[in-house]
Amino acid sequence: MSFVAFQFPGQASQYVGMARDLYEAFPLARELFAQAQEILGFDLAEVCFNGPEERLKQTAITPPAIFVHSAIVTALLRERGVVPDMAAGHSLGEYSALLAAGALSFAEGLRVVKRRGELMQQAGTIAPGTMAAIIGLDEGAVAEVCTEASQAGVVQPANFNCPGQVVVSGAVQAVHRAMELARARGAKRVVELVVSGAFHSPLMDYARQHMGEVLAAAEIRDAQIPVYANVTARPVRSAAEIRQLLHEQLSRPVLWQNTVQNMIGDGATIFYEVGPGNVLTGLLKRINKEVPGRTVGTAEELAQV
Repeated sequence: MSFVAFQFPGQASQYVGMARDLYEAFPLARELFAQAQEILGFDLAEVCFNGPEERLKQTAITPPAIFVHSAIVTALLRERGVVPDMAAGHSLGEYSALLAAGALSFAEGLRVVKRRGELMQQAGTIAPGTMAAIIGLDEGAVAEVCTEASQAGVVQPANFNCPGQVVVSGAVQAVHRAMELARARGAKRVVELVVSGAFHSPLMDYARQHMGEVLAAAEIRDAQIPVYANVTARPVRSAAEIRQLLHEQLSRPVLWQNTVQNMIGDGATIFYEVGPGNVLTGLLKRINKEVPGRTVGTAEELAQV
């Protein structure tokens, strides 16, 4: 069996000008941006198209921007008869995957990601932290680096992105110490990320506590297709399980490499990266060179599908 997999990007895939060509070309895009403005209480299209970048990068604005962009492309692909057999999303992107799977409506998904972004920003103020990408060390070496650096505070692996690329997250001093140790162990590159908090670490506990109430109140349905969860890298369909895993996701690592490998093992023969940017298509090449990946985020890319 051969299956179409949709993968949805998370934070850091946004850019000024995102979705403008879709807005100009398709009434459906204009309709979803109008709905978004009503739900959010501000003109998201204006920020997406014109920035400034500093505003678009805010944790309260980036999630709705990426979610809406991915939702538009998902709907336009569906109109063309391109639908996923399975889906996954990186961190925030998991909500876009659940929308594609019918587990969330557009309005409900947007309300939840807006609140999630606000809570994450608040958590970053209450317990300041940072994140860093470590390239060129294996998972075991990064785990050892975090254990040693944790004498300076909380630090742990946050994203297992692909072979040789692990992101760590935690208290500022502890992450800086982990960066030093990783360089000393021979990491090819160590890059601190521009983020407003220590995502996918225990420093997100404030957000996780309050997110429990948000998810309990949200209308989440059983998924119509398997959605591979960040926390387990395994397929999930039941609404109750989806709710639980989304709650855990805030302070647990994103098992992206395992997720993609499991999707391929379960029959995925092509991956469409649905939404802004090409980060996940780049990771796919490092995880498995044999399986093709295509980005679908612009009107031009959509026309080529």
